[in-house]
Amino acid sequence: MPTAEILSAAVDPAAVDRRLSGLPAGERIAWAFAQFGDALVLSTSFGAQAAVMLHLATRIAPNIPVVFVDTGYLFPETYAFADQLTARLKINLKVYRAVESPAWIEARHGRLWEKGAEGLSAYNQITKVEPMQRALSELGARAWLAGLRRVQSSTREHLPVAASQDGRTKLHPIVDWTDRDVHRYLTENDLPYHPLWEKGYVSIGDIHTTRPLTAEMTPEETRFFGIRRECGLHDPAANI
Repeated sequence: MPTAEILSAAVDPAAVDRRLSGLPAGERIAWAFAQFGDALVLSTSFGAQAAVMLHLATRIAPNIPVVFVDTGYLFPETYAFADQLTARLKINLKVYRAVESPAWIEARHGRLWEKGAEGLSAYNQITKVEPMQRALSELGARAWLAGLRRVQSSTREHLPVAASQDGRTKLHPIVDWTDRDVHRYLTENDLPYHPLWEKGYVSIGDIHTTRPLTAEMTPEETRFFGIRRECGLHDPAANI
């Protein structure tokens, strides 16, 4: 089994992208595990289709650290979904949270998510970005797997398979999957969607900034009041 010793000290994301672009998702993950070993982590939000990446990755690297950033404002269904998948897939779950509790954050800053783009940026930085950066640092991550897909939004439509973010290799193994690919994988492996999927939620985050999709909305408008799609975890520029 690979160890934390990196096989190559310097990884060129462009070269990796060219190498992995033509491979299926499982082989992309297998390459990453062979390359980075114990320095590879997977992030999850336990969102609508989270079971796909969790299943793919843990079949190849059963003990991979899975980072879950808990803002304290998630849906009860999300916490139940997290417990369900963690038990079923025997996930090595690493939960990270903001330094302050949600109540303390509100006492200091108010309801930041109601204060426009700047408030959302501050909220995301405190409750999501800082805990994720702390997780990557404490876990010694040199590479990071994420389940982003190009069809999810305009901000993701040009994502590569491999990139660099904050000095780490960032890999998107299912970036080129369609919604049909996701449905097929879930069905073939008897895996569930998030419980709120059947209630019209196509992208699921915090209770206060997530809405079900209606005929008058685009999927991007179901998050953050349509002000933005990204929270800053995958697009640092979103919080500048």
